[in-house]
Amino acid sequence: MNARQGFVGQSVERREDTRFLTGRGQYTDDITLPGQTHGVFLRSPHAHARIKSINSTAAAKAPGVVAIFTGEPFKAVGGLPCGWLINSLDGTPMKEPKHPVLADGKVRYVGDRVALIVAETLAQAQAARDLIEVEYEVLTPVIDTAKATAIASNVHDDAPGNLCYHWGIGDKDGTAAAFAQAAHVTTLSFRNNRLIPNAMEPRCANASYNSAADEYTLYVSNQNPHVERLLMCAFVLGIPEHKMRVIAPDVGGGFGSKIYLYGEETALVWASKQIKRPIKWTAERSEAFLSDAHGRDHVTTAQLALDKDGHFLALKADTTANMGAYLSTFASCIPTILHATLLAGQYKTPKIWCEVQAVFTNTAPVDAYRGAGRPEATYLLERIVETAATEMGIDPAEIRRRNFITTFPYATPVGLTYDTGDYNATMTRAIELADVAGFAARKAASAAKGLKRGIGYAAYIEACGIAPSSVAGALGARAGLFEAGEVRVHPTGKVTVFTGSHSHGQGHETTFAQVVADKLGIPMEDVSIEHGDTGKILFGMGTYGSRSLAVGGTAIVKALDKIIAKGKKIAAHLMEASDSDIVFEDGLFKVAGTDKNVPFASVSLTAYVPHNFPHDKLEPGLNENAFYDPSNFTYPAGTYICEVEIDPATGHTRIDRFTAVDDFGNVVNPMIVEGQVHGGLAQGIGQALLEHGVYDNDSGQLLSGSYMDYAMPRADDVPSFMVETAKGTPCTHNPLGVKGCGEAGAIGSPPAVINAICNALGVKDVPMPASPHTVWKAANGKL
Repeated sequence: MNARQGFVGQSVERREDTRFLTGRGQYTDDITLPGQTHGVFLRSPHAHARIKSINSTAAAKAPGVVAIFTGEPFKAVGGLPCGWLINSLDGTPMKEPKHPVLADGKVRYVGDRVALIVAETLAQAQAARDLIEVEYEVLTPVIDTAKATAIASNVHDDAPGNLCYHWGIGDKDGTAAAFAQAAHVTTLSFRNNRLIPNAMEPRCANASYNSAADEYTLYVSNQNPHVERLLMCAFVLGIPEHKMRVIAPDVGGGFGSKIYLYGEETALVWASKQIKRPIKWTAERSEAFLSDAHGRDHVTTAQLALDKDGHFLALKADTTANMGAYLSTFASCIPTILHATLLAGQYKTPKIWCEVQAVFTNTAPVDAYRGAGRPEATYLLERIVETAATEMGIDPAEIRRRNFITTFPYATPVGLTYDTGDYNATMTRAIELADVAGFAARKAASAAKGLKRGIGYAAYIEACGIAPSSVAGALGARAGLFEAGEVRVHPTGKVTVFTGSHSHGQGHETTFAQVVADKLGIPMEDVSIEHGDTGKILFGMGTYGSRSLAVGGTAIVKALDKIIAKGKKIAAHLMEASDSDIVFEDGLFKVAGTDKNVPFASVSLTAYVPHNFPHDKLEPGLNENAFYDPSNFTYPAGTYICEVEIDPATGHTRIDRFTAVDDFGNVVNPMIVEGQVHGGLAQGIGQALLEHGVYDNDSGQLLSGSYMDYAMPRADDVPSFMVETAKGTPCTHNPLGVKGCGEAGAIGSPPAVINAICNALGVKDVPMPASPHTVWKAANGKL
């Protein structure tokens, strides 16, 4: 493609795919360091127990064993921190029990880390692990989210009643008054099922210590290397930050589960200094099921108050959110700041009140998983809106249209201000693409075959570009959420970009290069993107919350603006003109109103030859950086329509059609965006129909700890999606006009699927996951 044609808006093939598809990607497990050793973890078989003794004598004598570490030496270091402070309604701060690197006298979930075994080979470490004898005193576990505060047993002594916080947002009295005036009230109680992430690459770390320099290097499959380093150094191990380098090479997916600081890599870093050799650990898949941070797990009762014409008067929600055994890095903000603040949805509901109780249980920690609070909010809202439409006999699209926000900016009752949107437009287009007009005929055709057909809607909105430090800080964030970018122009005009955003499937090496090439008017081949290495990159906050292009991309654009501004001054000198007369377009610096011009590469070369430009006024070189902290979130939105066909004799649900129309603002690469939506839809459908992290309430054992029991979506579980990105309403507060797209599919699809199933069966609710057995019971009145 000719650089002058522009790259933004083009479906450029992903540049990184060549190395992945040909097996040339380099993941953490591919890295072997001189003197490499291997580590494995002994994990608790009990959900709740005191450790009475650990006998590692035989294991220490086993072949190849280098060292064995238990929780005792880690008592002297800090616990894994939580990055968000939530205060309860009474003003008291949340309970933050210490999250030890290795279990300190007590284990609190099946899979809790008890010991680290280091050996010359992986097989030797595994064999030695089997020789360790641990005596436990088994205690009563707390498992059920809904009953956690009613069980006498406490997960932590310093969190009585297992309550982490009791938080609320909105207008409680105003909401109660609105309900008192309502013509109709819809009530719905449900559970948002626990999910287990299952990225393609399991978590992995390889830590080394250089005694000569007193420096550490950590290779780790992580989404935000700088945050990993900051938390580990400043809050846990007390290592000077400049003495540690964190490198996240190619990462095989994250979905949120690789944002956090985990005990495994922390233990490896500490232990690498003790043995003065590098230690590598890679999770086995069954180990990942037990120890990766899980997602969702809310128990909710929601109520919607309406007038006689179906206009929303107020929404009330009461949620109990499971934190698991410990607070993970972002856990506390998921059911609060990223959930309750989205309960306005696309609607002008005047009054909202939401209360959230966060509870500790003897289960794996729960944190952000693709969507992070936004899927839970959308499910709550879109299920109750669809249910209200059915109860009042109003078409589900019509009841939404009556309540859509139509003027912007719009301040919601739960603390956010939407800058722009056109919800009617996405609804109209989705109805057209889904051929809703032909649904009745398709339903009749299904009935003739003894099958039930249903249609379901979901109109979602999400807050993306997770960043506004002023907003986040006011809501409890303990760190800024800016992003950084550096643009380094070489003498020949080639460009290297360093970004604090991390790519693990998003396609940054392509989309960021498109933005840079388009802005500078140079070929994409002349642009390379570097990320994931704290030794090279400015301090950045990483990738999550669909923030990379809106926040990280804007930081790069701001650095490019500085490059161009300096280039104009150099070009002005070369063409003997005033720099105020210089314009830059299509890769050329031009004197306005003349045919004089110099190409970008000539200016870049001149920048490195000081005697060719006024070096007394300008520094040599062409290298700029920028930090960007936006003033607001971005707000992608859209309408999803699902059509299902159900066999009532077996409960089998087939998704026949799925239409997704999204407003992502401006789009840099439509092909990558469509791929992101497809992936999100598959995950959302997986939650709706298949996936469920289940613990035994008596023993606390994870019953869905492998692919034999945890059902992942397969190709035949999803239809051929009808996906369209609307022309859109560009974001008003970043120069790219982008909003973010990575999580939308997982946010809007679960309620659309369940709404369709309920419509087909004529029932009020079907719990997720809507497995064949569950649907069969619903179809036959046995739920």
